This record gives sequence, C-alpha cells and structure tokens, in this order.
Amino acid sequence: MVCADETRDNIVRILSLPNLPRTTDSWADSLYTCTYALPAGSLVLSVKELPDPAAARGHFDGLAQSTVSARPIEGMANLGLAAFESTAGSVVFVKDSFVLTVDASALPDSLGPHSVSRGAFAYEVSTAVLACWSE
Repeated sequence: MVCADETRDNIVRILSLPNLPRTTDSWADSLYTCTYALPAGSLVLSVKELPDPAAARGHFDGLAQSTVSARPIEGMANLGLAAFESTAGSVVFVKDSFVLTVDASALPDSLGPHSVSRGAFAYEVSTAVLACWSE
C-alpha cells in the first residue's frame, strides 16, 4: 500500500504536483520501504511486518524510546491506534502486526501550495495509508 497508486495519487493531490513522483522500493528483514523522489526532497514510507500485535507494539515502543523528540499523538488524531510524531517530521503508527513509519524529515519545513508543515504532511500521508489498510 505504501508504494501503491492510491498513495501516490494522495501525495500528488496534497502537494498539487504536476506529475506522479518516481518511487523506489525495497524489502529486507520484514521491512518494506518505499521512497518518493519529490521535487523538494525524499519522502520515505516503511512498513515493518512482525509476527503478532504484541511484537509490533514492542517494536513501536522501541522506536518511540529511540526517537529524539518523540511525542505521542493523542485523541482523534491517533485514529485509535498507538502513534507518535517527532519534531523532525516523522510519524509512526502501530496497527495489528505492522508498524508504519512516514518520514518527511528530508523535506523542507513547509510544502506545497498551502505551506503545510512536513510533520502535518507526514501525518496526512500516514492517515491515507491507514484508511486503506485491512487485515
């Protein structure tokens, strides 16, 4: 899903891009990564597949502890899922046995015609991906 047409289309819509961005993807150690080459820099989406929800939560908790400036996303913004964001412009969600990371830290502070912050952009992309996920 992170490298699928629907995600690409959402990125184009959010940033009002004239063309679909080029992507590269990889799979290693149960981690699927999709990197979007955007005009302003790279956006990296990754999904870590773990054996079960408890392992996914443990992986998520480890990421939260090792991420400088991680703060929980709470209330309606977390979509009922464990989630955190960093001031560098990344968001991380855990759902079922998967951990989704959207890393916009290589992008400028604000993006697109509406000058959305890179953190808000990462959050918007992540919620679009999560809305399409089903087990």
